[in-house]
Amino acid sequence: MKDLVFRGAGVAIITPFDEGGINFAELGRIIEDQIAGGTDAIIITGTTGESATMSDAEHRAAIKFAVEQVKGRIPVIAGTGSNETSYAKELSRYAEQVGANALLVVTPYYNKCTQNGLVAHYTSIADSVNIPLILYAVPSRTGVSIKTETYAKLARHPRIVAVKEASGDLSAILRLRHACGDELAVYSGNDDQIVPILSLGGQGVISVLSNVAPKATHDICQLYFDGKVSEAAKLQIAYADLIDALFCEVNPIPVKTAMGLMGYKVGNLRMPLSPMEAKNEAVLRTALQQHGLL
Repeated sequence: MKDLVFRGAGVAIITPFDEGGINFAELGRIIEDQIAGGTDAIIITGTTGESATMSDAEHRAAIKFAVEQVKGRIPVIAGTGSNETSYAKELSRYAEQVGANALLVVTPYYNKCTQNGLVAHYTSIADSVNIPLILYAVPSRTGVSIKTETYAKLARHPRIVAVKEASGDLSAILRLRHACGDELAVYSGNDDQIVPILSLGGQGVISVLSNVAPKATHDICQLYFDGKVSEAAKLQIAYADLIDALFCEVNPIPVKTAMGLMGYKVGNLRMPLSPMEAKNEAVLRTALQQHGLL
């Protein structure tokens, strides 16, 4: 089995903005609160961090800041994916240079590619660095699925160690686990499937929920690892309403709204993301209140 980057709940952390760009003071505060809450890893510049609307300079600065803020206390995983292989390699090498512990690399989007293209893309990136790479499969956003046989091929690479699986297809994840065994760790990419994926041998979650409820998300995983499966399931079920509220509009609109309601200076969402609809915000507020977060 390859070394795990982390086990448990990693937060797909938001990026707070202000008029000047990234609000680094508030990002530092959020990171500290996450560590205090028991989060097992920080995932910076992912989808939830609005990386798609960041300039290259902002993307790099956010990664460097997170590494320096965390100071080795927990792993920092840098989102460095792109639909241009050469740029993904360049950004991945930068993340390694500034001290990121691992990379999260989404499948190419818009121009897409074949399964052979996926193998070539990921192999080229993994060959260009000396730190672990976590695949990120989210076909609802990219239009690209990673097939079982492709996972098996990629799992042979010594630096391709895991996948964030956000397809929502538990049957496909079962086939992935059968094909790859312990050569490719699986992290849930969906907060409503943490316990189901752990039951298939998953190693944790890369979570949106962790932004607002880091301890609960960590505890869902830890209870399961401690053999308290029914308690883990009960906790997962207890947060179903909040998970639903956090995904009632396109992520990260609800979670950034929630963080703002909780007193964080998150700033505006970057267009084309728009403010949350009032009726949905009311549902979100109620869920936060019911869990003692407001």
